[in-house]
This record gives sequence, structure tokens and C-alpha cells, in this order.
Amino acid sequence: MKRKILVIMRAFFLPVMGLLIFVQTGSGQGAYPDPSRFESSVLAFERADSLRMPTAGAIVCTGSSSMRKWHGKIREDLAPLTIIPRGFGGSNMNDLLYYTDRIVLRYKPRAVVVYEGDNDIAQQISPGMITETFRSFVRKVHRSLPDCRIYFISIKPSIARWKLWPEMEKTNRMIDALCDKDPRLIYIDVASGMLDEKGQPFQEIFVSDSLHMNRKGYLIWRKIIRPVLVREELRFEPKHTF
Repeated sequence: MKRKILVIMRAFFLPVMGLLIFVQTGSGQGAYPDPSRFESSVLAFERADSLRMPTAGAIVCTGSSSMRKWHGKIREDLAPLTIIPRGFGGSNMNDLLYYTDRIVLRYKPRAVVVYEGDNDIAQQISPGMITETFRSFVRKVHRSLPDCRIYFISIKPSIARWKLWPEMEKTNRMIDALCDKDPRLIYIDVASGMLDEKGQPFQEIFVSDSLHMNRKGYLIWRKIIRPVLVREELRFEPKHTF
């Protein structure tokens, strides 16, 4: 009789536990696409390097289109720090991990600034998977450069992806918690500065696609990011820039 009751209990609780596990891991059920789709972008960086290789010990700024579209002004906005812009539009955290050797480690940076996660969520990658992929990126960097500081720019809110914001917020919280465990990891919250008093994204900081930022949006980023980087990195700035 006891054996029969135990079987019934297992039959009841196992589906419930499965449901609980599904809820806890989040709704993202997507799979990362093939990183090789960015090969041409990475080859373009390497061609530029062949003409003029950046000096080692600078700060690599990499990530998806929000970073890529900052290339024209990022050195000016983060001056006097020495910046190597290496954003590649449309990328996700797994793409960055895949190309770490070629767009990060080859420059032997003292610090890396990362903006990823935005496209990951849009591709239905779970917050847990994004966080674990970022952890793998951190490990890969620190195997080669143990003292390298890694700054994670929080996933930004946008009008176009507003329905995805709860998952983005969850990812931000998880990565913030990960950064709290290692003094070499610094989480930078840009999201709060992009929301109005009602907790909605400022409409005037986006271009017509309601996803990418205009200059007003980047000025918010500069106001938040630059003081953090200057405070932490200025004392390491090399005397000679590239």
C-alpha cells in the first residue's frame, strides 16, 4: 500500500516540479545563431589592424549595434581614455564569446567595456543562458589577462522592445549580482537614466526604428559611463596613444 501511494505521489509531483523548473528558468527557449555570420565584420577589424595596430593596454569597447553606432563619437565621449572601438552590430553574447580572441584579447587590453544582451533577449535566449555566456566570456578573458577589468553596460530599455523589458531587467539583475562577486567586474546601470518619471523609455532619445539611440541617447550614456571609467581607468592610461 505504501509503495502504491509513493508511486502516485511521484506521478503527481514530477510534472509539477517540471513546471516549476520551467518557470524559474524563464521563458527564453531560443538557440544562439551561428557566430560565423560576423566573419566579414571581424575581418574588417583585422584589415584595419594590419594598417595600424592599436597600442596594447587600452580599453576595448565591444558589443552589439548600440556599441557599433557609438564608434563615431566614443573616443571623444570617453576622452582622455584610450579606446579601441570594436562593436559589431546585431551581435549577441555568444558572438562576442566566439570572437573574443580576435576582437578583444589580441589587443591585450587593460579593460573591456561590453554591451550585449539586447539581441539575446530578442532571440529568446533566457536570462540564465545570457548570464552563463557572459561568465564564460569573463573566464576566457581572465585566463589570458587575469587583471583585466570588465565593465558590463546594462541592457537598455527601448520602445521597440518594451514588451521584452521584464526579461531584460531580470538579465541585468543576474549580471549585476555576478559582478558583485568579483572586483574586476563592474556593472554600469544606463537603463535607469533612460526612463522617465513613469518608468517609460524617453521617446526623444531614439531614432525612427525606436530601438537604436540618437545623439541624445548617447549623451545619457556618456554622462553615466564616462565618470565610472575615468575614476577607475585614468590612472592606468598609457602615456602614448595609438
